[in-house]
Amino acid sequence: MSKKLSKIIYLIVCFVFFLISDLYLSELLVKNIARGFAFSSKVIALTYVQNSGAAFNILNNSREFLIILSVVALVLIFGYIIRHAKSISMKSIFFSSLLAAGIAGNLHERIVFGFVRDFFELKFVDFPVFNISDIFINIGVIALIILILIRKAK
Repeated sequence: MSKKLSKIIYLIVCFVFFLISDLYLSELLVKNIARGFAFSSKVIALTYVQNSGAAFNILNNSREFLIILSVVALVLIFGYIIRHAKSISMKSIFFSSLLAAGIAGNLHERIVFGFVRDFFELKFVDFPVFNISDIFINIGVIALIILILIRKAK
């Protein structure tokens, strides 16, 4: 099997794993919160919120624009990796798939529900409620920035 093909398969496997994990765990948490399950500590609480915007509730009620933006981002991520698969590291593919799965998870909820379901609330700081997709997006972006900076430093 060629190196490029094996990296593309790795991208797809990671993406599908992260996306299924995100969708499954989000559904599980939302259903349990609806059934009365509650968790709260000094650090974090489960608080269900319907978010019709993007991060920090910007672009509120811009569902169609956010759907288009998400699709464009996914096409760009996958297109770039497929075109440059030979030269991209496995770490970069891993974190790109995490980022893409986060985008796809929020995209799925915007299409299916008309909003994104957020449920993690940080209690020790004034911060918007967020979800698993948001965690994937942030980890993916931060890790890719670090990988780029490390590569540039070499």
